[in-house]
Amino acid sequence: MLTYALQDEYLAQARYNNVITTFGPVRTFVQIKEAELRHIDALLPLFDRYQVPIPDDTSQNLVKTPANLKAAYSAGVQAEIDNIAMYERFLTFDIPSDVRMAFSQLRNASVNHLAAFERGVASFG
Repeated sequence: MLTYALQDEYLAQARYNNVITTFGPVRTFVQIKEAELRHIDALLPLFDRYQVPIPDDTSQNLVKTPANLKAAYSAGVQAEIDNIAMYERFLTFDIPSDVRMAFSQLRNASVNHLAAFERGVASFG
């Protein structure tokens, strides 16, 4: 679960970097990109604690550039929905309390990110 969670956070970081590179420093994406770095930083100590190898970040190879900013916001909506579902699933398992806390906090952050991306989609009418 830790590996999958970190890979998902790597992918989110790569997606938002791609959007910023393509469309400029759009505030929502800049702020959420910074949050994704904090998410990665929250997960990394758990890898050490539970002696799980840290996976390489190959996420840049998986990112596709959205056609426009509205598509980028829409992709962000779907990515956060998927992220929330992933953490909800992980939280159904018997996991250590520190991992449960990290996953809960990351899920809650994704709920906030989802709302931000939904506002972005709505801004296009």
